[in-house]
Amino acid sequence: MPVKLAAPLASSLLPVKGVELGYAEAHVRKPNRKDVLVIKLVEGSRVTGVFTKNRFCAAPVVLCKDFLAQEAGIRALLVNTGCANAGTGEDGLKRAQQSCDALANLLNINANQVLPFSTGVILEPLPVDKVVAGLPAAIANLKEDNWLNAAESIMTTDIVAKGTSRRLDINGKQVTITGMSKGSGMIHPNMATMLGYIATDAAVSQVALESMIQYAVNKSFNCITVDGDTSTNDSLILMATNQAGNAEVKENSADYIALRDAFTEVAIELAQAIVRDGEGATKFMSIVVERGQSEEECRKVAYAIAHSPLVKTAFFASDPNLGRILAAIGYAGVDDLDVNTLDLYLGDVLVAEKGGRAASYVEEQGSAVMSESDILVRVVLNRGDASATIWTCDFSYDYVKINADYRS
Repeated sequence: MPVKLAAPLASSLLPVKGVELGYAEAHVRKPNRKDVLVIKLVEGSRVTGVFTKNRFCAAPVVLCKDFLAQEAGIRALLVNTGCANAGTGEDGLKRAQQSCDALANLLNINANQVLPFSTGVILEPLPVDKVVAGLPAAIANLKEDNWLNAAESIMTTDIVAKGTSRRLDINGKQVTITGMSKGSGMIHPNMATMLGYIATDAAVSQVALESMIQYAVNKSFNCITVDGDTSTNDSLILMATNQAGNAEVKENSADYIALRDAFTEVAIELAQAIVRDGEGATKFMSIVVERGQSEEECRKVAYAIAHSPLVKTAFFASDPNLGRILAAIGYAGVDDLDVNTLDLYLGDVLVAEKGGRAASYVEEQGSAVMSESDILVRVVLNRGDASATIWTCDFSYDYVKINADYRS
């Protein structure tokens, strides 16, 4: 089960004026599951996105980047699960385009106003006929208060749906932000290693929206890892519908920071939910590296710890085999690191100092911390003022089972 994570209540996911969501059971891969999602945006909405940096990026990622660059005014998003449409070459691009064409025809908009997204098995052709056949049903149940159904319809190996909302005052007007994400395995950024959609009814300039997504993603989805594998389909989309009646938020306006920070809070909650629902996860770990020379070197150390199968399996077993953490720090790639000056903490317990085991540390302290489901690992490099935090989970028997059976 996920680590201290439950599916949101439908009533907790607040409708966003100008955003309608509809789903269908199209049997893309398996019967009796929601697997096609349509998100319809009011005319005049502004949209931006960030995407995977995997060179084998999926066909829908290619089209999304192209359509956003055309500045045609995005009016709809189309998501399917069950097939990633990645590693599919020119045929994959044609099938993704066909799905956009079909939805555009039904909504009476242009095909380049539809952003396509796919998630599922790589190297298999998209069953575009099934996706298209599901579109009328998805359009028929379009409504603003459909966020939970929408979050359920984008799940793959996720155990629970992921979504959250915020309300705040911007320029005297109440503004709503609601977001959802999916992800459980093949989770490691650059970029977000999942699908995520966050919408607001605020009026926001395009420049400000693009600045906000870059800030938010670097504080959230680019700080998570489950297994160190960067997916081919990762996408995070930010949408602003201009329906709240506030004065347009611009990058240098007084309300920019407030809205940016609210977006970031939503993104962090969604990102952490992905880790808490990591495939087979039983522990949620925050890896904090402090007093480094740069954020980059702090991230190197944090990711070395977070990616180590030996560290992750020790946490699953609640085994304070903490030399594995020291080994990961040592091979992180900080060539001039002086191991004799760093400190390692497990929770509030000082574990290592001066290049070895802390004189005050006893293993019972480590065992007590590792028996918890939420665990803090803190590394103090003592060589600067920079810091970084990465969130990850353990490796359990179920991680292997889930991925061994993924295509069955």
